[in-house]
Amino acid sequence: MSPHTLELVAITLAAAVVNGALGYGFSSITVPLGLLFLTNRVLNPALVLVEVALNGYVLWVNRDAVRKIRRRMLPIVVGLVPGVAVGTLIVARVHPDWLKLGTFALLLPLILLQAAGYRRPIRSERSIGVPFGTGVGLLYSLTTISGPPLALMLNNQGLAKREFRAALGFVRLAEATFTAIAYAYAGLYTSASFGVIPAILPGLLIGVPFGAWLIRRIDAETFRRICMSFDAWVVGFGISTLLRTLHVVATAAAYGVLAAVVAVDLVLLYRFFSAPRRASLTFSEFSTR
Repeated sequence: MSPHTLELVAITLAAAVVNGALGYGFSSITVPLGLLFLTNRVLNPALVLVEVALNGYVLWVNRDAVRKIRRRMLPIVVGLVPGVAVGTLIVARVHPDWLKLGTFALLLPLILLQAAGYRRPIRSERSIGVPFGTGVGLLYSLTTISGPPLALMLNNQGLAKREFRAALGFVRLAEATFTAIAYAYAGLYTSASFGVIPAILPGLLIGVPFGAWLIRRIDAETFRRICMSFDAWVVGFGISTLLRTLHVVATAAAYGVLAAVVAVDLVLLYRFFSAPRRASLTFSEFSTR
């Protein structure tokens, strides 16, 4: 048993509960916390292999909605390929600590946009699909995370609950499969990565069905919003710590990033809980249809 096995079991259990509830979020929770004691080159390959199975399961459960979303998602899937290729090259060559910092810097604005409840439907969905897919493929191969940008897009496109989950499963199975192949070609699979997988599986097997049960008994939007806050604070802490580790900011002033993230998120939380609930084209509201 590695020194961090128990921590990883606990992290992936919580992340699996979120994924089971919302249809995404496993990597969004696992990566920021896992990178506090692992490198991308160890964690990413393990997560990619696990997510091939996880997203295959999500797609299978929602297979009756695939025909409704397949044509809409194909341009995104096509765009994934060049993004995955470039991202894999970066993972293989960039210093682990700088890669961690880049990962956190990419995630933070996406998380805060979701926390702010950003809404803007994309009218030219077909034309934006390929470049959007390229960006998602790049982000996923660098971080194994794509839930935040995909959720931002799909939440605004008027998809019903099962269509939303099917679209997520369709795109994320494709990106996980492409990335798994690219990682193999780049020689990123190691004994350390394979050794992480047994610590991930128990949490998935327990957490995903529990999350699916839990979300039927609590307010989905409140649950999602609390998860976004947790993510934002962890990412802010990760950035602050790495700024000191890399000697970008050698003093405690590096934790000003964490302080700023906490302050912004507290304002967003206040706005969320103080505002009256109103109908919007989000997955959570469509879940009752």
